[in-house]
Amino acid sequence: MAEQQQNPASPVGKTPKSPLPSHRPPEFSVNSTAEAAWKSIKYPNPPEPVNPDIVTLRDQWRFAIRQYSRWYSHAWGTAIFAGLSFFALGWYIKGSNPLSHAHEDHAPAAGAPDTSDER
Repeated sequence: MAEQQQNPASPVGKTPKSPLPSHRPPEFSVNSTAEAAWKSIKYPNPPEPVNPDIVTLRDQWRFAIRQYSRWYSHAWGTAIFAGLSFFALGWYIKGSNPLSHAHEDHAPAAGAPDTSDER
């Protein structure tokens, strides 16, 4: 078997480095009016300095409308599929139309024997 070599630079037994410096809110000073504190904050995705041209805006708008339409139709398709699935599950469990109670008459049929206790 091959012998395992020990790496002298391994982190075993060493103390961890100091934790990351905490982010403090920017300090406001009364005398520094040259640059406000909010201007010194750098955002990871800053806004564009100018508005894009009209062709780009129109293209982005059309893309957004297509995406929304796709999501909207998928949501309706999912809702309809879920409704049909639950209806089928109810039919399977009940053994007949699960909505038939809404159309049933509770009056006895013409040929059915009278079960009332009128004497």
